[in-house]
Amino acid sequence: MVFDYECGNNLYWNGYHGTFLGVNKPRSRGIKSPLELSIIEATYLAEKEAISIIENGQVLDWKELFKIGESRVNKFPALYRVYVDLKKRGFVVRRGLKFGCDYLVYRHGPGIDHAPFGVLVYTGEETIDPIELVRAGRLLHSVKKKLVIAIVKEDKEVKYLVLNWWKP
Repeated sequence: MVFDYECGNNLYWNGYHGTFLGVNKPRSRGIKSPLELSIIEATYLAEKEAISIIENGQVLDWKELFKIGESRVNKFPALYRVYVDLKKRGFVVRRGLKFGCDYLVYRHGPGIDHAPFGVLVYTGEETIDPIELVRAGRLLHSVKKKLVIAIVKEDKEVKYLVLNWWKP
């Protein structure tokens, strides 16, 4: 949680990190609400030295935060790797739970454009359930988004597959 409103606004409006508590769709700067960061966003920002994480009066470095993420979030290393890769490519990455995926990916950002992609993250060793692909794909297609499958290989390389609905 970022309780400093100015800091929270800077993080949100300069990269669209986090979600303001009680604010459905932020439309203007100067929001007077704490900013909630996911552990992936917080780890990323700590690695970039944009924030400091304090727990029980102690500053945690990003590697400690990464270990906490690994212990609490299924597939955290793969999710984090894809998040970092998409950010490096210049995309705005947001949570995709509402659309049945791991991430929504924007070219410019929420409120500026609509996210053209929903991303599901898998590891190279993982079996992909076709029903999960159909569910996510149908939901994303109904809101005019393409389903992207991100596969994180053992060497941490990320491969992307874009799926389109095909009509005969």
